[in-house]
Amino acid sequence: MSIVEGRQTAAYEGEIVVFVIGFRVNKLRAFRQWLPVARAMVPMLRELTADKDSGLLGFRTFPGLRTTTMIQYWESAEKLQAFANDPGRTHRPAWTNFFKYAYQGNNVGIYHETYVVPTGHTETIYGNMPITGLGKVAGVIPVNKRGQTAAERLDVK
Repeated sequence: MSIVEGRQTAAYEGEIVVFVIGFRVNKLRAFRQWLPVARAMVPMLRELTADKDSGLLGFRTFPGLRTTTMIQYWESAEKLQAFANDPGRTHRPAWTNFFKYAYQGNNVGIYHETYVVPTGHTETIYGNMPITGLGKVAGVIPVNKRGQTAAERLDVK
């Protein structure tokens, strides 16, 4: 990854949906229950990234020993819900499959959080960093184009 020098901020403008999703292996030896859950995300991401109109703008995964978390950026809550609820897409069968395994004990857990962030309510700063997060979704611009401080970029008085 190449480093972008100086202080940058994400060039994204408009409403954005931040979707945080993760799963936790509660019992390591119960791989028959948690392995299908772990494998379900890859086909979903392939499908979403191949479909430029899906609404998924980008994502980043944070793997851990027992818990893996992913942050996703979406165009709208409507597009996120459309994907989640479409029986012809990969999410619905994966969700059904999860419940099949989830109720065989507490061997695996999942969670998600959805944040709808209105236009003008994001603040980002990247100092001498490779492009990441919301900056990776929309590119970056010099901080001085949006304000020198977090308060200025958020238009907080």
